[in-house]
Amino acid sequence: MTKLYGSLEAGGTKFICAVGNEDFEIVEKVQFPTATPTEAIAQTIAFFKQFDNLAALAIGTFGPADIDPDSETYGYITSTPKPHWSDTDLVGPIKEALNIPIYFTTDVNSSAYGEVLARQGVKSLVYYTIGTGIGAGAIQNGQFIGGISHAEAGHVYVAKHESDADFDGVCPFHGACLEGMAAGPSLEARTGIRGEDIELDSPVWDIQAYYIAQAAVAATLNFRPEVIVFGGGVMAQEHMLNRVREAFAKLMNNYVPVPDLVDYIVTPVIAENGSATYGNFALAKTLVSA
Repeated sequence: MTKLYGSLEAGGTKFICAVGNEDFEIVEKVQFPTATPTEAIAQTIAFFKQFDNLAALAIGTFGPADIDPDSETYGYITSTPKPHWSDTDLVGPIKEALNIPIYFTTDVNSSAYGEVLARQGVKSLVYYTIGTGIGAGAIQNGQFIGGISHAEAGHVYVAKHESDADFDGVCPFHGACLEGMAAGPSLEARTGIRGEDIELDSPVWDIQAYYIAQAAVAATLNFRPEVIVFGGGVMAQEHMLNRVREAFAKLMNNYVPVPDLVDYIVTPVIAENGSATYGNFALAKTLVSA
């Protein structure tokens, strides 16, 4: 019987469950609102229970999360701002129900892994999701960057735009961090309008690009990657990419050499923000012997 591999992308807004074959082609996929832990975990288990030949599952989750296998709270979502989800055991009940190996990491790590695999010859990459929240995963020579836990690059502090001095940010922990200033909810908090309904000539987009460009500068100086990928709903708007590149060029001011910005600051190569699903299939396969 052909082995199948599972992917759970546990996002702050929705859960995406998928099963793929040996070539990482999607066999079946479903998504549902993140809702409460009880509801979301039950729906996840029900979906994957359908597949008798599911060999392993990889979970990429919103965070913060405990990804240390030696920790007492391994597999937990920890001090998240997401209501009802703090200190939730995500891996435990799923593993007990399915009885298969589970790889546990962050959703942005899963996405970074998928993008590296999809980009032939690329060995170092930083992936940011700019959506309801902001997170980043970094890979160097095929390995995730991280020490005692995963990175939380969405919560670094940023310099405020000169036109944004009175905005305090929306992060409940840090206020004016990158997520507080540039995640999707910050747009509505400033303007009273959902991001997808804001006019393209609104000055808020250049403010937003300024913060996202600071993330690209930090990634460049900290990791010197070959590629920086920006995924998520905010960056799905085509005009944003050029705004970020322009702001990055001004902020970097030719300090260090980087590739052509068209090739360096990009959106995902995997369509429909499917990078995490692809990466999860590959991570799940690493748990299964040939």
